[in-house]
Amino acid sequence: MQAGMFYAIASYVLWGMFPIYFKALEAEIPPVDIVMHRMLWSFLFLVIVLTVRKQWAWVAPMLRQPRVIGGFMASALLLTANWTTYIWAVNNNHIVEASLGYFINPMVSVALGFIFLRERLRPVQWLAIALAAAAVLWLTWQTGHPPWIALTLAVTFGSYGLLRKTASLGALPGLALETALVLPLALAFLVYTTVQDQNTFVSASTSTKWLLVAAGPITSIPLLMFAAGARRLPLSLIGVLQYITPSLQLLLGVWLYNEQLDGARLVGFIVIWCALILYSAEGLWRTFTIRPAPGVGDQS
Repeated sequence: MQAGMFYAIASYVLWGMFPIYFKALEAEIPPVDIVMHRMLWSFLFLVIVLTVRKQWAWVAPMLRQPRVIGGFMASALLLTANWTTYIWAVNNNHIVEASLGYFINPMVSVALGFIFLRERLRPVQWLAIALAAAAVLWLTWQTGHPPWIALTLAVTFGSYGLLRKTASLGALPGLALETALVLPLALAFLVYTTVQDQNTFVSASTSTKWLLVAAGPITSIPLLMFAAGARRLPLSLIGVLQYITPSLQLLLGVWLYNEQLDGARLVGFIVIWCALILYSAEGLWRTFTIRPAPGVGDQS
């Protein structure tokens, strides 16, 4: 379990530090360009990893399942929308609101499970969703508009998780397939910008070029570590650890990049944190107090 904790915490810490990476690119590379390079280099890096691990057996069966490929195309587009929104938010000084999106994401995921998978919600889960909705309404009233960035991130990632929950591939092959499906879009964009003499990679400094190439391992390594950790830890504990990422993003936004978190917005965050405490505490309680009846799950 100690190895699982290390892998899981390390993955969430790395994800939480993403604003530093994307901020390092903002002076020379626009957000859309970053997304396209992230697709390209992630795909190439994943091809190398899958080749080293000899994990290509899934390709042939997958090619015979066009409906499954269609589902992965949908998840790939959701992931692209999520990446684009997040990178735009970071590079336009909305890191605090982006962190809000990942704080409310668990409640969005629970709501989507209720709507689309007919999962039954327990009373505490209903209360957590109600508190999160109240916080969003409070922030809307205070600012005059909904927190669109946070909602977009939460809905796209929650929907992505919903599709991947019913998918037939693991995290690594799944991401490889998703990046392969959107690779033509990335290549078309890069060819077009090159023809128009607007390819920012060509004009970027050497250090920035290497940072873009590093998008492959930077995207994939936390995912590999998370997969290794998730196999060794209870799902309820993973559910608590996931808040490391938005917490780090919030701290970076406020203390490193001097974004504002005034009293009104702080109230909204506090309400959401209360919802998360309820949601996580109830999940942990059920994990460690509810035990299967004797004989359940025994195999002879």
